[in-house]
Amino acid sequence: MAAVMSPRPAAPKGARTAAEGEGTSPAAAAAISCRDIGVRFFTERRDVTAIKSLDLDVAPGEFITLLGPSGCGKSTFLRVVADLLEPSRGRIDVLGGSAQAARKNRDIGFVFQDAALLPWRTALQNVELPLQVGGGASRKGRRSPQELLELVGLKDRAHAWPHEMSGGQRQRVSIARALASDPKILLMDEPFGALDEITRDRLNEEIRRVWKDTGVTILFVTHSIHEAAFLGQRVLMLAANPGRVREIVPIELPDDRTLDIRETPEFVRLTAHLRRVLETC
Repeated sequence: MAAVMSPRPAAPKGARTAAEGEGTSPAAAAAISCRDIGVRFFTERRDVTAIKSLDLDVAPGEFITLLGPSGCGKSTFLRVVADLLEPSRGRIDVLGGSAQAARKNRDIGFVFQDAALLPWRTALQNVELPLQVGGGASRKGRRSPQELLELVGLKDRAHAWPHEMSGGQRQRVSIARALASDPKILLMDEPFGALDEITRDRLNEEIRRVWKDTGVTILFVTHSIHEAAFLGQRVLMLAANPGRVREIVPIELPDDRTLDIRETPEFVRLTAHLRRVLETC
């Protein structure tokens, strides 16, 4: 089945949008624009196609969730956007330029499944780390590390050590750290996958609040159908062997969502459709 390229929803309040004057190209107007992206890995024994011919436009301030089976290229795609991996074919534009330029300008933040905090630094010191090693303190309008901890609900834990915090609290610090350089794009690779269900649900609500507050563009990898539907404005569904776009599903749910929405008929129908598509991936 061919990918469904649905209309992009409006960006949240506060989103940083690109100028779209007459003659503006789609790549220039998008936060991320991919055309025919392919990624192949070569080993002594085999040639693996991780991603095959991926096309995608992501609007400034949009929240996209990526869903698919293991090995379909979700994490690989995030690394292409972050300029941690060069595609074997195709073209990617990030914020109207190259992925490399966006990385060097510190316009991309990355949150991994493991919070990876430095154990000898407090929560506040971990958030300060990107500014100390890479600069960025002079960027106009940037929130201070203290403000970022407040943003993720850890105002009172600034001086706590990682071993004194729960898994959910450590991941919140990781999110604050990724936002320290005031990135325009936030890449999240299964950041809540190792957490218990109650903590994960709470952080699902938190990350939507952070997204709406900052206007940052988010690509969020998950294996959870419910998480993908609750968080995103669109779900990019990838199939495996080789990794490719199976379908792009618009999330037609109210913008102001709480976890109660998961009990509505609309949400049940949506997740049932995502499950049916996932079973064919």
